[in-house]
Amino acid sequence: MEWSEDAKNNMEVKKNTMMWIVIGVLFLSVLFLMYKASTISGNAVAGDSGKLDTFGWSENEKMNYDMHGTVPARLQGKVAVSSASSGTGMVGGC
Repeated sequence: MEWSEDAKNNMEVKKNTMMWIVIGVLFLSVLFLMYKASTISGNAVAGDSGKLDTFGWSENEKMNYDMHGTVPARLQGKVAVSSASSGTGMVGGC
């Protein structure tokens, strides 16, 4: 009877530990995504609406944002404006 109680207590500890690990991973992923969202620079947000200002975006950039939620790299400061608009040589895709 004692062995059964020890096994049950051990399983309870493992479940609690696993739950806290999952909560920690979710918390860290939320922090990471908040950081990534805050790195968008420039006049990305139009006024107090909270929506992205898509004025000056190409049709392809608008489609990528609508379909995939991808913000153009030039707004994130990763690619120069001239290289972002000159085309990347991508073939196909949606």
